[in-house]
Amino acid sequence: MLTMDDIVREGHPALREVATEVTFPLSDEEKKLGRDMLEFLINSQDEELAEKYGLRGGVGIAAPQLAVTKRFLAIHVHDEKDRLYSYVLYNPKIRSHSVQQACLSGGEGCLSVDREVPGYVVRSERVTIDAFDENGTPLKLRFKDYPAIVIQHEIDHLNGIMFYDHINKENPSYLPPDVDVFG
Repeated sequence: MLTMDDIVREGHPALREVATEVTFPLSDEEKKLGRDMLEFLINSQDEELAEKYGLRGGVGIAAPQLAVTKRFLAIHVHDEKDRLYSYVLYNPKIRSHSVQQACLSGGEGCLSVDREVPGYVVRSERVTIDAFDENGTPLKLRFKDYPAIVIQHEIDHLNGIMFYDHINKENPSYLPPDVDVFG
């Protein structure tokens, strides 16, 4: 079982590397790590387990956060209608995105960042993702609103980008016009 001790923190070189694509068939280790990442997210959202194991609540995690510079991630997040988006995605790519932008009212956080970073992280409000499951089956998934923000945050990790790289350096509280704010 993964714990917070397995997650590398900001400053670790794996967080700034562009991860390499996985090849299929996946190794047993890659499949297991994907499943372990999803299990971590589920456990971190369970109050009892999170307290028992000292887990910070998370809705997404990418392999580079575990010092594995390969292109896969896990998300476990509900949208505003309580629909669950629970996936392990290999080689995910953003196929298309909306012109409409969105952000979280309280900014973003990250399991690899142990400090609060104030500021708006503006992202696309809707994205379509091409990816593969652990068996190499192609997936085309659509995300909007909060789940779209989560998946973009995790794909950024695969490209060596941290969420705070998107914050306006001169004015962190600047919000461009017409951005939808969630939360």
